[in-house]
Amino acid sequence: MFLKSTLLALAFCAFASTAQADSIHTISGDTTGAATFNRPFEDLSGLSTIGTDVNFNQFKFTVSAAGRYSFLTTAVFDSLVFLYSPSFNSSSSLTNALIGNDDLLGTTTSGFVTHLNANTSYVLVITGYERFEYGQYSTTIGGPGAVIVSGVPEPETYAMLALGLGVVGLARRRVKFLKTA
Repeated sequence: MFLKSTLLALAFCAFASTAQADSIHTISGDTTGAATFNRPFEDLSGLSTIGTDVNFNQFKFTVSAAGRYSFLTTAVFDSLVFLYSPSFNSSSSLTNALIGNDDLLGTTTSGFVTHLNANTSYVLVITGYERFEYGQYSTTIGGPGAVIVSGVPEPETYAMLALGLGVVGLARRRVKFLKTA
């Protein structure tokens, strides 16, 4: 089912734009155990009473060329996507919201086509319809320019960096000790 949805995503991105896409970028992830927020309604008219404390992932990105970009998320859960610019604050989820969508091709797909400006900061938020809607997803973005995702390192990344630096420090100390012995 997930593979079928992903193939639909690629088809959507290929045909959603009137111009041929120069770049297609795919982001995959899992919202299981992710941070939570109170999501807006799809039309951004207010906060949902059903979508409280829903798990979400966010991706910061820019594009290299202005134009129409298509977004399609396929998921193993009832997904929604929201686009923000220039930033996203989970405690104020209506601020900077540009567009949202739920159930584009069915309950497990969401997406839209919108104009993006080059070198402008955007944040794509992937979330579920209700609190128990979370899991794996794949988002495909296609348009006339490259999509440049700027990730915020996870705490585990910092832990691995610290561990690596510690190992390098110990190795260097050992070499220094062997030279003096």
